[in-house]
Amino acid sequence: MDLVLEGRAFVKGKLSNWCIGIEDGKMVQVAKHLRGDERRDYSDMLILPASIDPHVHFRDPGMTQKEDFSTGTLAAAFGGVGCVLDMPNTLPPAVKRSDLLEKKEIIARKAWVDYGLFAGCVPGSRIEDMAPHAVGFKLFMGSSTGKLLVTDDGEIARIARQVKATGKVLSVHAEDEGLIQKSEEGSLEDHLRNRPARAEVAAIERLARLDCRVNVCHVSSAEGLAALEGKPFTKEITAHHLLLDRSSGRGAYAKVNPPLRTRDDRLALLQAFIGGKFDMIGSDHAPHTIEDKEREFDTAPSGMPGVETTVPMLLAMVKKGSLPLEVLVRAMAERPAEIFGLNKGAIEEGKDADLIVVDPRAVAGIKVNNLHSKCGWTLFEGYDAIFPRATYVRGRAVVEDGDIAGEREGRDVVAGK
Repeated sequence: MDLVLEGRAFVKGKLSNWCIGIEDGKMVQVAKHLRGDERRDYSDMLILPASIDPHVHFRDPGMTQKEDFSTGTLAAAFGGVGCVLDMPNTLPPAVKRSDLLEKKEIIARKAWVDYGLFAGCVPGSRIEDMAPHAVGFKLFMGSSTGKLLVTDDGEIARIARQVKATGKVLSVHAEDEGLIQKSEEGSLEDHLRNRPARAEVAAIERLARLDCRVNVCHVSSAEGLAALEGKPFTKEITAHHLLLDRSSGRGAYAKVNPPLRTRDDRLALLQAFIGGKFDMIGSDHAPHTIEDKEREFDTAPSGMPGVETTVPMLLAMVKKGSLPLEVLVRAMAERPAEIFGLNKGAIEEGKDADLIVVDPRAVAGIKVNNLHSKCGWTLFEGYDAIFPRATYVRGRAVVEDGDIAGEREGRDVVAGK
């Protein structure tokens, strides 16, 4: 056996002392006692499945002054993420087979962690051509960064039928474009007024007519959450919609789509997340430069970084007793793996050895100077966090003791790469 990790591992829903045997990048044995060529005893530290972030925007290609696949995946590794799923609204947007293949070629040697690429849906998209190369499909019902937008119900239904035939997931930015106002904005309040919760609700109701596997991205309102009750969709939440609201300040830095809403919305979403009602936690890591965010509010772009801070902040909540560990592991690892068909997400024999080692005593405030995103800012400065002691991707340490420990060996998780 190549490597044995020993510690308090999260196996079958609970923590206990285990040895994890790793060979050729996979966990081949989970037992109380194992021998291997190399052994690392983490004593009473926690060994958890590495996170799978189902929603990142790494800006590569075309906007690499904000982020690229090297800096984005390095930030992911330091944040306990072993696999990222990247969105298609880049330059050019990944809306054709040739775009996906070109993007794969550009990023292939940059990634520190494993990755999958979403294919973007636009009117006339050839879904079947892109399917062998895509981890899933992304549909924007409301305008956001880029020009990927589909508003016609007939076209949405066509896309859904074709996505269903591929067996893959349609992840949706669920805001009804017809209910988004275009009035000039000078504040978070204005942004919220222009993108009301009823736009989220209307989009969800329209999605209910579709017959395919739908994942609703970044649910942002109590009304949206209520509209999802009884719907056969999976649900994704972000840390910023759990921890920030319109009263959090910071002007355009806190401008996101869908917007930060009221404190009551935030608390309703947080309660639902703690109660296990969300399938996945996604960062919606959408970095922009400081210069972008320092522009007038109305013209500043929407989006904020989060791939490196999401899991550490939630681990600190686990430490404080405000979030059950099993809920976090389910949302950050188990469910994303199940939903997107990845051989990851749990400490089980045969799974990829994507693991993080966590010292529960290592609570510290987030410092932007210690982060790795190219954008160079965060709204979570000073927030309590527990950054992983080590991050393993397919059995190789990428990060250890606050330093880079491995090489750029991230792989495409899609067979048709």
